[in-house]
Order: sequence, then C-alpha cells, then structure tokens
Amino acid sequence: STAEEISKLVDDMEQEADELRRQSLKMSWYMRGGLSYDDVLSLSHRERTMVSGIIKDNLETTKSSRLPFF
Repeated sequence: STAEEISKLVDDMEQEADELRRQSLKMSWYMRGGLSYDDVLSLSHRERTMVSGIIKDNLETTKSSRLPFF
C-alpha cells in the first residue's frame, strides 16, 4: 500500500541520514580540527569522497611507516 511505501521510504532516508552523520563525525575526528562536523556537513558529496580518499591514503601511509596513530 501507499502508506507502507512511504513508511519504507522514510525509514530508508533516515538510515541514509544516519550514515551521513556517522561518516561526517568520523571524518571530522580524523581531521583533528581541520574540519569541524558542521564544515564536513557543508561539503558536497564529491568533496566528502575526496577527503575520505585523503584520509584513507594517510592511514595507509601511517600503517606502512609504523608511525604512531592516536
């Protein structure tokens, strides 16, 4: 029914919003103040993807170089 479809759509959108919030909080933590949570939320999807790639590269470099990571 239409009510069930709307309910599922709302649930799916809430899950997507929660995932965006989780990723944004994680990204702002990794940036150590370089980007606040609000800054991350104001980025476009493309920009968040680019920053995530930079974070991933830096984590791999840290892991391979055995530098301390806090």
